[in-house]
Amino acid sequence: MSELPDRRIVLVHAHPDDETIGNGATMAKYAAEGALVTLVTCTLGEQGEILVPELTHLAAAAEDGLGRHRVGELAEAMRILGVRDHRFLGAEGKYRDTGMIYADDGNAAAPPDVGKDAFWSADLREAADELVSVLRETRPQVLVTYDPWGGYGHPDHVQAHRVAMYAVSLAAMPTYRSDLGEAWDVPKIYWTAMSKESLVEGTRRMLELGEEAPFGPLDPDGPLPPMVVPDAWITTKVDGVAYAQQKVDAMRAHATQISVDFPFFALSNYLGQEIVGVEAYRLASGRLGPVDADGVETDLFAGVDGC
Repeated sequence: MSELPDRRIVLVHAHPDDETIGNGATMAKYAAEGALVTLVTCTLGEQGEILVPELTHLAAAAEDGLGRHRVGELAEAMRILGVRDHRFLGAEGKYRDTGMIYADDGNAAAPPDVGKDAFWSADLREAADELVSVLRETRPQVLVTYDPWGGYGHPDHVQAHRVAMYAVSLAAMPTYRSDLGEAWDVPKIYWTAMSKESLVEGTRRMLELGEEAPFGPLDPDGPLPPMVVPDAWITTKVDGVAYAQQKVDAMRAHATQISVDFPFFALSNYLGQEIVGVEAYRLASGRLGPVDADGVETDLFAGVDGC
């Protein structure tokens, strides 16, 4: 990649569809504005649940063809979002989806029979090296990945976090693996987040309008999904409402994983678009840029020299 755009962002996700659900509007916005948006997907999502009845034969316990199918779904989603630079960590299919179980506490956890080729079993340094080469090639000012718990405990999300954070550290070292490229220190690192305040308020307002809440039956005053975080942790919100429909269309492309009657598909009013299009983040490393009246950044590149 000889000539790089002024703004560059790398997103590290575990499976196809994770990127669109969590960051689809952000990716579409920055891609449309001319930034280099690089998506690194760590597995093919071979263990995913299949929501299309006629494709159940692709399941891991049957033909084991779901991963290959999801490669096509991801390619279509990226086309819709306008993301031209997408890679699989190391190589397509190098790391296999670990799968997950629900532990007694209701959160996700690694299954008892994790295979040697599973992402959860990967050597951390070797996996990080695969990402180091991408970071040194694309030289991003921003990296986005999960928090240390992977949002809700999924082992591949946790491992993606570990790989991303370790790779950033190694990529910055001038004395480490010069064969992987010239050292590059990523100025800002963000962890994906879901705002408790936004989810509760959005859910309450949608219910008042007689529309289905984004996570199905949900009591705004009751227990919330485990990936929801206190708003005190939210440092940045990207307004991608103008790209909400692209995000929804890209979600629809992940048909084996996201039901076509998912409430996000019913964007009948601005509120629905706001819930889909405004994406929240936690600054994990780097300098917080200028903030708005609510005290949050509105741009992941805020405060980065030259951006």
